[in-house]
Amino acid sequence: MSTEVEAFEHEDRWVLNLRGMSVATICIDFRLTLALDAGWEVVLEAPARLSAGSLHTSPGLPLTPESQDVAGALPLFGAKVLSAVAFKSGALRMVFDSGTHLTCSADTSFEAWQITGLRGWRFVSLPGGELAVWSPSATGENPQGQTPKP
Repeated sequence: MSTEVEAFEHEDRWVLNLRGMSVATICIDFRLTLALDAGWEVVLEAPARLSAGSLHTSPGLPLTPESQDVAGALPLFGAKVLSAVAFKSGALRMVFDSGTHLTCSADTSFEAWQITGLRGWRFVSLPGGELAVWSPSATGENPQGQTPKP
């Protein structure tokens, strides 16, 4: 497995090539942090859902990082990422080899989640439903297509 991860932009989303990376650490404070074994980190600050199978048949288990109600995420320890998609609407969807799906929508008032990685990659779900992206090729501190928050 290579730690040289590229992200691929599409019209409505970014596909993150995190496939095969395992959840090496789970940290809980006012956030839920999934540290992947290749130096990438997924941080959830807004409510999220864990489900198996189609979201239409199973609404899933709620995760609420702010109140540390995230015990349902503990089985993700050691799970491998099959896919990770950051939607330009600010939503996140990850699928793991255990069959578990993690989804987090954008928040109207706060940054719902962020993913940081090697070489300067960073994806942030901005308040109101936008996605900010910093890439290794971006110069300065301005993410692609977004204005950084003070």
